[in-house]
Amino acid sequence: MTSDIASRLHDVQTEITRAAHEAKRDPQTVTLVAVSKTFDADAIVPVLEAGQRVFGENRVQEATGKWPALVERYPGTTLHLIGPLQSNKAKEAVALFDVIHTVDRASLCTALAKEIDKQGRAPALLVQVNTGAEPQKAGVLPEQADAFVKECRDTYGLTISGLMCIPPFDEAPAPHFALLAKIAERNGLATLSMGMSADFATAIAFGATHVRVGSAIFGHRDKPA
Repeated sequence: MTSDIASRLHDVQTEITRAAHEAKRDPQTVTLVAVSKTFDADAIVPVLEAGQRVFGENRVQEATGKWPALVERYPGTTLHLIGPLQSNKAKEAVALFDVIHTVDRASLCTALAKEIDKQGRAPALLVQVNTGAEPQKAGVLPEQADAFVKECRDTYGLTISGLMCIPPFDEAPAPHFALLAKIAERNGLATLSMGMSADFATAIAFGATHVRVGSAIFGHRDKPA
């Protein structure tokens, strides 16, 4: 199993390098976020042993249960929260995560600003944009993104590093990636979190700086995400 995971990780890294070169980009400008949600420590250790140090989780409670010991064991590991964040979990999220990809509403901004000030710890913050305007999905609408980024900065004193999106699963992702890149550019944001196992090469072509890859590394998830 360990060799299979190491092989899959290598394959993903190779594909990132190929996609970056095709886009005339330095592969070092693309960060692989290995999405370890629903997988326990035993499944994550082989990926850590293979040298991966950037991981993504969906839920604060799940991450809190498994990551502190792993981070202590593997120095230099950084954790990204890529799932929706409840305002009442802001304290734990600020304490554990290095990057939060899902800032999308005023109440969360208030909670994050309070905890960042209190803890003296400032994770990088990304605004999630609901590029497909899907009612069931979190994120600010594209036409509201500029105003929300400004509100984060001016009203809440938050430093926004970039944007994140999850395109509709039944639509071509390229237009969504292009839209996110355009919003980021006009707001002076350098970080673009976009692209998952099925479409990260396309995302890299449109400027992704972080690609979130889970199943292509860890394999099929038995538990629901």
